[in-house]
Amino acid sequence: MSEHDPADPSPAPGEGRPGDADPAGQDQHTGTSGSVREVALMFLKLGTIAFGGPAAHTAMMRDELVRRRGWVSDQRFVDLMGATNLIPGPNSTELAIHLGYDRARWRGLIAAGLCFILPAALIVTALAWAYVTYGSTPAAEGLLYGIVPVVIAIIAHALFGLLRTVVKTIWLGALAVAALAAYLLGVNELLVLAAGALLAGAARAMRRPPRPDRMQGVLAAPLLTLGGSPLFPDPTGGQLVQLFLTMLKIGSVLYGSGYVLLAFLRGDFVDRLGWITNQQLIDAVSIGQVTPGPVFTTATFLGYVIAGPIGAFLATVAIFLPSFVFVGLLTKITDKLRSSEWTSALLDGLNAAALALMAGVSFQLGQTAIIDWLTAGIAVVTLVLLWKTKLNNAWFIAGGALIGLAHILLS
Repeated sequence: MSEHDPADPSPAPGEGRPGDADPAGQDQHTGTSGSVREVALMFLKLGTIAFGGPAAHTAMMRDELVRRRGWVSDQRFVDLMGATNLIPGPNSTELAIHLGYDRARWRGLIAAGLCFILPAALIVTALAWAYVTYGSTPAAEGLLYGIVPVVIAIIAHALFGLLRTVVKTIWLGALAVAALAAYLLGVNELLVLAAGALLAGAARAMRRPPRPDRMQGVLAAPLLTLGGSPLFPDPTGGQLVQLFLTMLKIGSVLYGSGYVLLAFLRGDFVDRLGWITNQQLIDAVSIGQVTPGPVFTTATFLGYVIAGPIGAFLATVAIFLPSFVFVGLLTKITDKLRSSEWTSALLDGLNAAALALMAGVSFQLGQTAIIDWLTAGIAVVTLVLLWKTKLNNAWFIAGGALIGLAHILLS
């Protein structure tokens, strides 16, 4: 049964209003043409409440834009989720940027990205000021105690919602299980995604080899190689120039999770440039984890530590700028990936692997988040409420935070 509210004037997922075809070339997938204002307000809210890392961000976007508002269908959502895994950079931010493009074209692309990044960047800048001024970061244990179980429930709910869309066949189900096992065994995330796409494509090719005139969609595959080597040489010049170009390089070539970001930041700013210590790097990553929005705002914190407010601004712009460029290029090929039978099989495999990674992340988070009866209760109650109601995720996040603070004060 569809969860779309018939009283809601917006179209059901995957449907558009009559006459919505855009003579300038709006895709049928986008369904409606929305205003930049609604895109900006939606992603400003998500950027403020999206705790928990990329998997949680993806779950919240799916809940808001597919389940509650019907801006895109589940199929379109997972196609975009899979396609953003082909390019370097923070995947949840890039998914937000592409969803903004789907809703309000190029102005929506810019508005979604900026509004999703801005709240976290401002919060992290304030925490960096406190860190530099007072020599420590504010304690966040109480907040995390209550918020993280809520995030686990949000991810689990999204996984169940996407399961039928992604796992269309027994073969894709087996592929997702294999991808999950590989991830839990420590295989690199990029290799898991690439293997999922290639195995699905190979299985499709064995059943029906692609015709040469249908191979143009495969030209999308070289995007995967953009992360193979640095696009910029070691920067020279003043400290601000070095900071900007180094962050730009990292944003242009980095695949994977925040832990991969940690390795890049240590190599450049601790080992090569010597601008920060290992402890400062760990503190920066911690702040990136406990604040809402993109984990890549770790760069904002380091920019402030290195060069004050202007450093925070330059580092933030530099590390996120490539994402806008890459998504702008990706909008040209995403529909070709789905329109060709052969590349559609690649995308199906990629989506199955991406869903498996999301499940693996939620399992690992759950092991550290569900530590007693109270955290287990928070997760279960949140999951039930998500299943039975359409309450906004912000209420669950706020409730978890209050429970966490009360637990710390009373213990």
